[in-house]
Amino acid sequence: MRTLNSLRRDVRSRHLGSAAVALVIALTLSAPPSLLAAENDDLKVCSDPNNLPFSNASGAGFENRLAQLVAAELGKHVTYTWWAQRRGFIRNTLNAGQCDVVMGVPVDYELVETTRPYYRASYVFVSRADRKLDLVSIKDPRLEHLKIGVHLIGSDGTNTPPAQALGQQNIVQNVVGYMIYGDYREPDPPARLIEAVEKGDIDIAAAWGPLAGYAAKTSAVPLTVVPIADTEDFEPLRFQFDIAMGVRKGNHALKARLDDIIARNQPEIRALLASYGVPMVQTTARAPETDNR
Repeated sequence: MRTLNSLRRDVRSRHLGSAAVALVIALTLSAPPSLLAAENDDLKVCSDPNNLPFSNASGAGFENRLAQLVAAELGKHVTYTWWAQRRGFIRNTLNAGQCDVVMGVPVDYELVETTRPYYRASYVFVSRADRKLDLVSIKDPRLEHLKIGVHLIGSDGTNTPPAQALGQQNIVQNVVGYMIYGDYREPDPPARLIEAVEKGDIDIAAAWGPLAGYAAKTSAVPLTVVPIADTEDFEPLRFQFDIAMGVRKGNHALKARLDDIIARNQPEIRALLASYGVPMVQTTARAPETDNR
């Protein structure tokens, strides 16, 4: 089947008359989505240019590498719409039609349609290995006396589950907050929390697992990273999340293709995550059925 581009070239090269031009326009307007999609060689990814280990503008994050794997499976090339991953990220990227997929979102994230999960991660405690704290429970009484670092989301949002759980136990005076958005002029702002552990500015940090695991793998200071335990009493706070890819609501065709790619490439995906030190826990979410609408 001839493509729309070849028809347009005919118009230019043969100097066809108005009737032929009208035919090309009609074909363009009536072409099935599959034909139009076939001409798009780009996998358009919404991503943060300054957020390792997830993504950065140099393509050094594991979500960058995952995007490359997905694009190869689709026979496409990756292109990016860069936007800081904070309030307005989905509105200004995916839902504005600037890109088609976000590589990492919780499976129940209501702003997008999500694929099957490709990993599950937990909030973790991070401490210097030489401190030998051996602390795993969010209810450990030693937390009342240690200097604890947590990420703060901001005054207009909810803080992280560990920060809330500590507050519910009235553990507040010895808690130090680090803005997760931080100073965006610096590389990877969320990493300041883990750096504070390395420097000894705080005794222990409660952080998102992928960030902490990557830091432990790359740090010159040996770090101990353990999933936070004994969280049941703080429900509905959640400390573990299944992570999926997100597409625009209604984009069932792309979702179905991504579901298939995730299912077929689980060993490669898990190896990629392990290479970045991501501490994974058992996925519990039921994989969504493929939707071919």
